[in-house]
Amino acid sequence: MILRGDYSSDILKTKINVQFMIPENCKGPYKIVYLLHGLHGNQGSWTDNSMLPFYGKKYDAIFVMPEASRSFYFDLKIGRKYNTFISEELPNIIKKIFNVSGKREDCAIIGYSMGGFGSLLFALSKPELYGFCGTIAPACLYFKPVLEMIKKDTEAYLKTDYEPEEVLKDLYAIFNTDLTFRPEADVPELAKNFPANKLKPIIYAACGTEDNLINENRRFRDEMKTTTFDFTYEEWAGKHDWNFFNEALRKALEFWYKDKIINMDSASTGDA
Repeated sequence: MILRGDYSSDILKTKINVQFMIPENCKGPYKIVYLLHGLHGNQGSWTDNSMLPFYGKKYDAIFVMPEASRSFYFDLKIGRKYNTFISEELPNIIKKIFNVSGKREDCAIIGYSMGGFGSLLFALSKPELYGFCGTIAPACLYFKPVLEMIKKDTEAYLKTDYEPEEVLKDLYAIFNTDLTFRPEADVPELAKNFPANKLKPIIYAACGTEDNLINENRRFRDEMKTTTFDFTYEEWAGKHDWNFFNEALRKALEFWYKDKIINMDSASTGDA
């Protein structure tokens, strides 16, 4: 069952769109999977473009798909507090509506592209909330050199071929108009300096070998090898598109659940 609706958020000071996909035959308490969209996506991206409605039948989980605009899942310096909304306000809403497990190990966060960055950002900065992170072709894993390049020669950046004016507006919103780097935006450093006294999320990462982000994803893979995270990286033929994102979602969910998978035939007949 897919539920779509608007919520008047106290944090965002506006109505925000959220979609939920809930099991039809399981009684709960449910696990929770947050699914984050990409830069050009919205709360409907996963249900509209992937096989999530089919995949979801295998799992005793509620899939939560929030809207976050082009925020990269930050509390914006110029704009709304999407990070606080998703990590604080939204979980409270879910607990009031659904019979969900409050266990950290029963909560996953998965995203593609901008959402892949967001899933890492949430999992590494708020590990008490998320036991599993799935990051699919994450974008902008290394923000700092991009900001330095733009500040050095903004005019040259504006001549690049990937909607530079719009991306620059996004960066101003995230980092302010002086583009001062935010340490919390450095995902590799968050992993490297992860507090020893905190539980680490399990991380599954994937990227297509024809994706233009493959080099920085491989760099992140190599840097994660020096940490003590339970980190798994896979790559296979694919581009930065829904053909790859869809397959990576399937793999990420199966990797997280492993022995917890409910028999699909039983679930579909109401026997789960």
